[in-house]
Amino acid sequence: MKRVLVRSVRGAFEYVIGHYYCFGKEDAGGEPDSYAVISIQDSHMGGFGFAFQENQFCKGVLTLYFDDIVTETADAVLFTDEMAEQILDFIAAHKDAETLLVHCYAGESRSRAVGAFAVDLLGGDNSAYFADGRMNTYIYDVLENAWVMRQLRRLDGE
Repeated sequence: MKRVLVRSVRGAFEYVIGHYYCFGKEDAGGEPDSYAVISIQDSHMGGFGFAFQENQFCKGVLTLYFDDIVTETADAVLFTDEMAEQILDFIAAHKDAETLLVHCYAGESRSRAVGAFAVDLLGGDNSAYFADGRMNTYIYDVLENAWVMRQLRRLDGE
């Protein structure tokens, strides 16, 4: 992956639609890069009413339903270790995509945490993600812990 983009749901939609072209107008098309999407949707609404799909540009989609919380809360879904494992597997499986597009509703907290982790995992500098304090650090910490545990399991030969 060459880049990680963190967007709101609207920004993600605009990025994806930028790849669209009308039949027979391939030369007038938009973005030519390949991408994979981590779509973080709200559990309390059952999602945003649409889903991204694989196509000639989109090489994979991981849709997760969890809320922007840091402790268990009634009627909300907390980010889990299992979700972190799904993200680790998804990033590893889609390293050939040029762009990793990560979105949530606002593109500020949940997706920023996943994006920051992905940038670090891919060897980049993620310091800008921490600059303004809007990132959900609980999600980042769960991802980081899952990565460390995975590395320890590999060292132990599992």
